[in-house]
Amino acid sequence: MTASPDDPDSGAPAAAFSRVDDPDLDQAITRVEQELGRLFARIRISWRDAAMTVHPDLQPLGYQVLTSIATGKATSAGAIIERLQTDKSAVSRQVRQLEQLGLVESIRDPDDRRARVLVATELAQEKVALARSRYEARLGERLSRWSADDLDLFADLLADLGG
Repeated sequence: MTASPDDPDSGAPAAAFSRVDDPDLDQAITRVEQELGRLFARIRISWRDAAMTVHPDLQPLGYQVLTSIATGKATSAGAIIERLQTDKSAVSRQVRQLEQLGLVESIRDPDDRRARVLVATELAQEKVALARSRYEARLGERLSRWSADDLDLFADLLADLGG
């Protein structure tokens, strides 16, 4: 089976694809790929910093698990695994640590008394709010230098890229 640009899951590096016959466009695409890599690295650093804000022993994945629970977007281990696209053992370790740190509790599901759901404690809600406000302040500071039109265009381009 040969890799093609139409098959992003083929495992072939993006740079291996001959995208266009225009070297300027090819160079611009390469630059976007590099900048996305830098952005993802900065996002990982932000998760690490946010985790440290919540608790010095918390790992970035633990922070992601906690925010999934705190926002109500994932309140069971299965939902967290699906949302974060990670394995069961990693989620189990993180949930156990969050419980030990007093940040998460497992309670009976009010809709199905046989099941259990994970809820963030009041302490967790406060710590997550602090971490989010710090992140939003840093991001807001950078983005406030852009015009509203540039921000709208950027948001549209990101949506199209993720689409």
